[in-house]
Amino acid sequence: MATARTRWIGLLFISLAISLVIIDGTIVNTIFPEIIKELSLTSTEVQWVQESYVLVFASTLLIWGSLADRVGRRRLLLIGIVIFVASSVWAGASDSASALILARIVQGFGGAMVLPTTLSLVNATFQGKERGIAFAVWGSTIGGMVAVGPVLGGWLATDFTWRWAFLINVPLGILIMVGLIMFAMESKAEGAKKGTDWLGALLSVLLFGPLVFGLIEGRIYGWWDVNPANSFAIGDFEWPSEGISVIPISLALAVVAGVAFVAWEVFRQKNDRSVLLDLNLFRIASFRNGSVAALIISMGEFGLIFAIPLWLQNVMGMTPIGAGLVLLFLAGGAFVASGVGGALSGKLPPARAVQIGVLLEIVGIVGFGVVASTSTGWAAIAPFLFVYGIGVGLATAQLTGVIMVDVPMNKTGQGSGSQSTVRQIGSALGIAVIGTMLFTGTEASLQDRLTKLNVPSSAQAPIVDAVVDSAGAAIPQLALGLSAQQVDSALAEEIQAASGEAFTDGAQTAAYFAAGFLVLGLLSSFRLGSRKETATTDSPAQRTTKK
Repeated sequence: MATARTRWIGLLFISLAISLVIIDGTIVNTIFPEIIKELSLTSTEVQWVQESYVLVFASTLLIWGSLADRVGRRRLLLIGIVIFVASSVWAGASDSASALILARIVQGFGGAMVLPTTLSLVNATFQGKERGIAFAVWGSTIGGMVAVGPVLGGWLATDFTWRWAFLINVPLGILIMVGLIMFAMESKAEGAKKGTDWLGALLSVLLFGPLVFGLIEGRIYGWWDVNPANSFAIGDFEWPSEGISVIPISLALAVVAGVAFVAWEVFRQKNDRSVLLDLNLFRIASFRNGSVAALIISMGEFGLIFAIPLWLQNVMGMTPIGAGLVLLFLAGGAFVASGVGGALSGKLPPARAVQIGVLLEIVGIVGFGVVASTSTGWAAIAPFLFVYGIGVGLATAQLTGVIMVDVPMNKTGQGSGSQSTVRQIGSALGIAVIGTMLFTGTEASLQDRLTKLNVPSSAQAPIVDAVVDSAGAAIPQLALGLSAQQVDSALAEEIQAASGEAFTDGAQTAAYFAAGFLVLGLLSSFRLGSRKETATTDSPAQRTTKK
């Protein structure tokens, strides 16, 4: 039996393990310019360097969470870190696009092993008030590391080389593995049914992979008809340039796989065979309602994090490092929430702490929408990012506790994988919807502003397309490009200023939509609460054994 001191030191290394994975999901965004320059990546290859990791990560979370219950949570976590570190070396040494993409795919497998197993280890190691504090640390780490990634990536790429954004995982990974072996307790489910649900695993990948891909890439490839400006391609295969887009096909595949997955899991449960996901977990009110709230809240949280860095760099003219440093206010708020969440543990119902956190997120997002302008600068939004960060850290941690509190200990891996997957789907939905609002709002505002500048309608479309298709990256050099096309320099500067203001309008629209999702999440949180369900809760004698 581990001492209290050992448990808390173990939590430190568990938190470092989740930091490794979360940072890697965002660090690539700021090192892309250097990678493109050195490896001569095409736009399609750039997308797949990022998407390959995200898709593998999101589509296999449920598999590894379930497997951890059977083989041991710490053991699978260590395997995941080994795979993650080895693939990081591969990525850092890559000399071609194909090598880097393959390395990122393997990284996705390793990262997906880490996320749910860290949560299930926390859930199995701590009880009572200690569990609330541990969840606060775990959740705040996730919220904070989302903002730390861009800063770290920008610094390494600028002062050293983009390769160190991957190679830095080697010493950190070794340190984490030693700490986990020394201080983290092993745990796994007792009396697990024999056999592996291989078909369930395949169906879950066919469900979540195409679903996340479709949600994230719908705006790029076209929600129904093919977008002629972007062609979907994998290797030598290229989607037809006319007709229906790849997106509805992808989403239809996800629906069919989802129906088949549920039917198959029900069939195996009726025949008393092992399942990838015990659907009876959704009969537990706290798990079911918490998962719904997590889905909606994630839509608002991650959608805004997608929009703000684009605005800071493309409108405010900040460097990737500068934009990342502004986001550290968000990270700082999330880490403050760790202490606040720990102090509130046992004194305030977790559901109430979730509501306070979401309310702070709403205040932060609406505040950003109100004060953001081309003249106020980053200092005006920093306090609101800090408030928002506190809300993210508080809501993420306490909501995790609410979701997991009534899950039987022998199914904690399944529960962890399920809630992690729900959050990934929510973030993909948020990026899809809020990203669409960002660019739709920018397009409408820019067209209106160009009309007021008396720019001919025939000349408006190329300007609008350049701004929107580049996600605002064309704005800093827009005046220079227009001047080269014989546009009057004064008018060119006015058009560039109008583009920045239009992108700001789009960012404000995105912020208000994100706030709307969080309001829905706040309303859904009033259905949260712990209600023990004897039909699905194991007796103490059936709970996890710890080595």
